[in-house]
This record gives sequence, structure tokens and C-alpha cells, in this order.
Amino acid sequence: MTVQELTLSEIESLMLSERGRFVELHRGQLREKPSTSESHNIVIWRLVDQLVPQLDRDRYQLRLNMGRVRRGEENYYIPDLYVVPIVGSDSIRHRPYRLEVFDQPLPLIVEAWSPSTGGYDVDEKLPEYLKRGDREIWRPHYEFTLTTWRRQSDGEYAMSVHRTGTIEPIALPGVVIDLDALFA
Repeated sequence: MTVQELTLSEIESLMLSERGRFVELHRGQLREKPSTSESHNIVIWRLVDQLVPQLDRDRYQLRLNMGRVRRGEENYYIPDLYVVPIVGSDSIRHRPYRLEVFDQPLPLIVEAWSPSTGGYDVDEKLPEYLKRGDREIWRPHYEFTLTTWRRQSDGEYAMSVHRTGTIEPIALPGVVIDLDALFA
């Protein structure tokens, strides 16, 4: 049986299994998310350190290498880091055990560059994030650059590269990231 022959529920159950914990689906093909480099992980943790104290916990939650973002039934991805708006109750008391999947555009998705993931993230995942309509996509690179794609009011994206100073995510009011600390 191929992935294309599985139902959406069966695909999500497969991703929830212990063996498929870090499995993504790209164009209907299962792909295990590769391990990442030390510099990749350091940049992500430094970003987490800056985001956590600034995020309004009544409005947003941070996901770190967990859950999935989806575009259609053939593309499920596990971003390195992303911000999720809280909608409704945040209680887990009565939630069923199912795969956490976000279909709606998100305020911020981050995919840090790593030798094992760099090409796949940019060539395969980034175009899907843009098609999803996510507000802002970041790609920090351990060589001291942050490339951003920011959704404009006309639906197009403006790409820019940042090296020093601070940056404020467009959809996260009051959040300021210090790039000099991120790349120290």
C-alpha cells in the first residue's frame, strides 16, 4: 500500500506512531526529518530564549519541532519553531489523542539552516509555507544572517536579509529579536 492509498486519518495515525514521530509528508511522500547540526540547534534555542519572555501567553504558544503545519492533504511539515495563536479554550482535559495539525496561516515559522536540511527547507518547504499564507517565514543561518519572507497586504512576499540590530516580527506585537545576541 502506498501513502497515496491511505486515508487522511491513516496518514495522521502513521505520523503519531512512535516510529514516525518526526515524519513529514511532502507531495504525498513520507520523509523523516533529518537530524540537525549543533549550530542549527544553538540558533533555535537562542531564538526561543528571546521569544518566550516576550510572547503574550494569553494570545500565543510556541511550538518547537512538534506538531505539523499542513497545506492540503499531501504536505505536512514539522517546522523547527513556529508561533500558534490561541483560539478558544487552551484546556487539554477533553481533547482526543490526535495529531496536532495547523491548516491556518501562522504568524511566524522558523526553519534554521543546517547542512542536513538547508536545501530541502528552502527548495521544498519554503514554497509550501508561502502558498499557505503564513505571515512571516524566517531562515536563520549560522553564518550570521536572517533571511525573512514577510507577507504584504497584496498577498505577495517581500524577502530581506538581516545581519545585525533588531527585528520585529510583523504579526507579533511587542516582540523584538536582537540579532547580535542571536548570532553571538
